[in-house]
Order: sequence, then C-alpha cells, then structure tokens
Amino acid sequence: MTRPDRAAPPRASSHPGQPLVARWDPVERGRHSGGRGVPVGRVRRFVHRYGWRAYAIPMLTVVTLMALIDVAATNVQSAAGVQDTAAAVSSVPVTSAPDETGDETAGTQVAEGEGQPTGQLPVVPSAPTYVEQGSGSVSVVEGTSAVHGSGPLERFVVEVEDGIGVDAAGFAAAVEATLGDPRSWGNGGRMSFQRVGAAEAAAGSYDFRVSLVSPGSMETYCPGVGTGGYTSCRYGERAVINLARWETAVPDYAGDIATYRQYVVEHEVGHALGNGHEQCPGPGQVAPVMQQQTLGLQGCTKNAWPYP
Repeated sequence: MTRPDRAAPPRASSHPGQPLVARWDPVERGRHSGGRGVPVGRVRRFVHRYGWRAYAIPMLTVVTLMALIDVAATNVQSAAGVQDTAAAVSSVPVTSAPDETGDETAGTQVAEGEGQPTGQLPVVPSAPTYVEQGSGSVSVVEGTSAVHGSGPLERFVVEVEDGIGVDAAGFAAAVEATLGDPRSWGNGGRMSFQRVGAAEAAAGSYDFRVSLVSPGSMETYCPGVGTGGYTSCRYGERAVINLARWETAVPDYAGDIATYRQYVVEHEVGHALGNGHEQCPGPGQVAPVMQQQTLGLQGCTKNAWPYP
C-alpha cells in the first residue's frame, strides 16, 4: 500500500522515445485543491484571459479614485473661499444711497434715477469747475434747524462728500431753505421738515438724508441706478445730489443754477417721500417737479416746486 503523501511511480509514456510523465502536476494540484496555489492559479487565469487589461484596469481604478479625491478637495476649498468672501463682504459697512423714486416699503422701488442722456452729454457753457472724484466718504453737516411748516414731521440729515471742496454749511442751508419753502412738499400743512445733526444721524433719529456727492462717486451711492455720473438719484433713505449738476445745472435751465438747485432737491426728496416720475402734461405747461427735467423739459416750462 502506497503512503498518501508519496507520489505514485511514473507511468509509461504512450509515445515511445518521449520522457516519462508524472502522475500529478504541482500546479494543476494547486489549481484544483484548496491549498496555497489557488490565488496564483486565479491570477494566472485572469491575466491569461484579459491580457494587458488585467494591469490597465487596476491602474485606471486607482487614477480615477485619486482624481475624485482631488475634485472633492477642490470643491471643499472653493466652498470655504466663498464663505470667506461672504464673511468679508458682510463685515464691510454699507452706506445707504439715494435714488429718485419710491421708498423702502414693500412693493416700491428702493432706487431710481433720471437715467442718462441719449448720445453725447450736454455741455454747459462757461460752467464753473468742480471736483470730479471725491474721497468716497461722506460727513454729516452739523446743526439742527427749527421745524419748518406744520403737519407730520420729516427729520432729515444733510451730508457732503469729503474732499470735494464745497461749503458744507452753505449747502445745508440751501437744502433747509428749499424744503422749508411754502411751495415745497409741506405746502398747506401736508408735512413739516427739520434738519438734524450728527448725534441724531448716529442714533437713527431721522427720516431721510440729502447728500452732495461727486460725479465719480455716484455709482457708489446709487449702485445699479445708471446715473452715468451725470444725473442725481435716490437710493434707499438717501437723496443724492450730483455735484456736477449742483454746480452747472443743465442746458434747459440756461444758466439758472439757483432754480435748478431747488428743483433737484425737491425732485430727489420727492422720491424719498414716495413719489414717482411724472410726464410733461403738454407743450407750454409747467413741468411737474417729478418730471425728469434734467434730461429735458419736453415742451414744458421749468419748475422747481411741487406746489408752484
């Protein structure tokens, strides 16, 4: 009887002259048994069946995983960058800016301007010089006035951009006199006006602001309104007066700068009070103060007052 672990004697070859053939092959035994040769046999069969793809597939899998990990890391960094940007933006103080129509109540526009002249900008002959670009910051003109008129009180702050070389007190006095005129929005006891200073501005004890701003800063205080640096506007709580228009008026006013100044204050404050634009009612008639007179009178005659 032969021992189980001993190989059987070789059997005779069926072909004369050929070497003897063993009864069993270690590799074949490994293929069919549960011994240590099983993984080797499977790998060999896999390589034999798929050739170069047996190597390419694992490599592609690894490369794909690495690419996915890189994309995921990039997305995380991008998200972090967006959050950092948002945090930086939210930390920057934002000043409200003026516009020409509507108020900040629901259903109304927060900003509106007179737009831009079509074609080339009008040129005012012998126009006085003015600063094209101020510092970008504004300062409250200190001072408090008496109450002008009767009716519901509207408290306002006057501001002037820093670095534009304007007599701030003189500008504030002009705004105060215009709004206190009987032909203004307070006509007949409709409302009253009072100018307040820096303390009230800091405490938020006011209803609107009137700000004198250089042409180069108009888009800062009237973002998206499209003043082109030429017109004035209202944005939020602020009625913004364009320094260029304050100093030169417009061609249709033919050098009557004093009347134009009254018009532009009344027009922009009119927007802050919730009034929208109006059209010229007809040739030769008085232009409504809420008509866009800066861009043309459209056949009407100039007018600076809501109740002329």
